[in-house]
Amino acid sequence: MSEKRKGETPTMSAELVVQGGAPSVGSPTSAITKIEAPKPKKKTESALKSFISGGVGGVCVVLTGHPLDLIKVKMQVGGASGSVFGMLSNTFRTEGIRGLYRGVSAPLVAVTPIFALSFWGFDMGKRVVSWYEETVNGKTMDGNYTIPQIAVAGGLSGIPTSLVMAPSERVKCLLQVQDAAGSGGKVKYTGMMDCAQQLYRQGGMRSLYKGLGATFLRDVPGSLAWFLTYEVAKKELMRIQGVDSSQLSPVAVMTAGGIAGMACWGVSIPPDVIKSRWQTAPDGQYKGLIDVYRKLVAAEGHGALISGMRPALIRAFPANAACFMGMELSRKALAFMD
Repeated sequence: MSEKRKGETPTMSAELVVQGGAPSVGSPTSAITKIEAPKPKKKTESALKSFISGGVGGVCVVLTGHPLDLIKVKMQVGGASGSVFGMLSNTFRTEGIRGLYRGVSAPLVAVTPIFALSFWGFDMGKRVVSWYEETVNGKTMDGNYTIPQIAVAGGLSGIPTSLVMAPSERVKCLLQVQDAAGSGGKVKYTGMMDCAQQLYRQGGMRSLYKGLGATFLRDVPGSLAWFLTYEVAKKELMRIQGVDSSQLSPVAVMTAGGIAGMACWGVSIPPDVIKSRWQTAPDGQYKGLIDVYRKLVAAEGHGALISGMRPALIRAFPANAACFMGMELSRKALAFMD
């Protein structure tokens, strides 16, 4: 039965022996039916695993990067100037470690769902891309995505995160700049919950979500750049090291993550400046985001749109290196969930 008919091309990848008697002479196919083995699909990662590992990465990014985020917001809103490290040293001398982590409670409390949603959203974005390719274009996806497909999935991940991020960013920015706003030593907000409660009493959910549109403008393109850069950098480092994703060295993972963070903030800083101004401004100061942009450029020039770029980029590399390292380690630890 192993003998092929003359001229037959062995294209089939599997053989199935049919039970029920010996084959008749001249009819070898009555005994053997050849079937095409289906192309194996790459196993889909658990959505819950993406959610949990993203949360771990988020905690890492906040604890690593918050002091520099504090300086960024002060430069964007409070008019602070000087070198980044000089401002960090001055804050530490005058306020200690608590001063460097002022306002950290808001992003730390929200960071688990935000980053969890980000990585979950990226996973869901890839599933949407796979569904579209298989349903509309009739292609079979094997888990290898093109650059445009990764970009689409990354952009989609910014939508759910913005919905959670907007009120957290509003509270964080107000807490970070209240001393710089000339309060005469008396702070307006005693903490995260007090700030959120005051905002809600003043204007309800609308007040808490002030800046949602600006958050979308920042996070959708930022997420696109973040995930796209990480995936491209990681694949290039895998090629250089001659290994697959699971064998990539920690240094390579952190390098890809750091580069991705810098790419993200390079795209995100201009809308982040507008968001910070809008979210910390008293009611009535601006008519909307376009008004913020016009008044900002008229008063301070286009250079104001990249204020805070230095601390953001300095923060971006270590913070996002820690984020992706924490995410990748937790993914390996949660491999049993796939």
